[in-house]
Formats: sequence, C-alpha cells, structure tokens
Amino acid sequence: MVSITSRVHRVPLVILLLINFIILSCTSDIGLAVVSAADPKSGTTTATKTTTANKKKGVIKLDSRNFDSSLKDGKVWLIEFYAPWCGHCTRFASTYEQIATTLHSKQETNPEIARKVNVGKVDGAAERALSSRFGVHGFPTFVLVDGWTVREYSGNRSQEAMIAFATKDYEKTEPVPFLFGPFGPMGQTRSLLMRSGTWAIGMYENLTEKRGMSPLVAMAVLCCGGLVIGLISIIVAGLLFLPKAKQD
Repeated sequence: MVSITSRVHRVPLVILLLINFIILSCTSDIGLAVVSAADPKSGTTTATKTTTANKKKGVIKLDSRNFDSSLKDGKVWLIEFYAPWCGHCTRFASTYEQIATTLHSKQETNPEIARKVNVGKVDGAAERALSSRFGVHGFPTFVLVDGWTVREYSGNRSQEAMIAFATKDYEKTEPVPFLFGPFGPMGQTRSLLMRSGTWAIGMYENLTEKRGMSPLVAMAVLCCGGLVIGLISIIVAGLLFLPKAKQD
C-alpha cells in the first residue's frame, strides 16, 4: 500500500513532468502551425525558406517561430546565439559561414553520411525566450543539439576545431543535464517565464499607449489578470494531484 505521505512527495516531480509535456506540446503545435502558414510578403512558407537556405549552403537563421519545427528534421544542429552589436560575433561571421558551407556540402556530396549536421544561428538579443531557455549568458554562445541532448562548445573558435566538435569530438564534452537543459522542465520554465514577461510588457504598452490608461491603472489590470490566472492554475493542480484517502 502506498501511503498518502509518499504520494504527496511525488507530486512536485509529477507536476514538473506534466509542465514539461504541456509546454513541449504547445511549442511544437505553434511551430507546426507557423511552418504550414504562408508568408504573405513572399508567398513561401517558413519550411521552404529553411530548405532554400540549406540549398544555398549558408547559415540557417532560426527564431522562435521555426526553431522547434526545424530541429525535428532528425539531424544534428550546431547553433550560434549571437547579437548584432557583438564585435566577436561580427568578426566570426565569415568563419561561421565557411563552417556552414563545409558541413552542408558534406550532406549533398555524401547523402548516406551517418552524422548530418545543420548549421544555424539565433539572434539572442531579439529572441530572449530562446536565449533564456538555453541559459545563454554571453555572446557568442555555441551549442550542439542532437535530439534532446545538448552540449555547449567552449573550445577554440576556429573552423577546424568547430567542425571536429560537431562531427566527432562532441563525445568529449559532457552534455547538459536534461533536467536543467533547454528541453527539460527547467529550460522550458525559463522560456515560459521570459515569454510571459515579454507578453506582460507588450500588454502594458498596449494599455497605456493605445488604450490611454494611466500607468497605475494598467499595472492594476495586469496584476488582477495575473492573480486570476494563478488562482485558476492552483485550483486545477489541486484537483489533479490532491491525494485521496483509501476507501475500504
């Protein structure tokens, strides 16, 4: 017989796993929806753009709209988090393009190659939710994503060293623990908090600038909305995980 106390101790882990599943499902659905939606300006889809970029052998630009859907292609991804104002990123850009050309060309010349590596980049200054999710604290930051396994590159930023890391030397680097990684509960929670903060700032600006509310009134509206959402979440969690006494 499992006691009520032991069941209560298991609740935090169950909640973390449930939150991780829900967030992953939501982000995946959003990514798929964006891929299937056409770009009104160019008449092409995000997936088409990614394929075209790959055919050009250049670095593939990733953002919050196509990130998760792009990483579902079954390939390994070498990703740079950069900032437009970062001098190191700007000076390394040409070398990174050469890395992308080399790794993408290997896939075209040898389609049967076992380890296919795509090369992408994320504007970490603009995509703060993705940066928070991967725990980026400075630019440039390089990560190697293989399924849910993530390794951060901290070696010499040279073409030869980074290609070797992506193709064969990656096993020498310890992967980020799943619990604290970008695809685990903590990484997804960081991303969700950053998205929530960005949404709140956007709502505040909308209420004050477009709706004409005073700053105090706008803050009060946001606080009340946050409290309502929080109470609803607590009630739902309580109903789902409240331990029940054993009935004879």
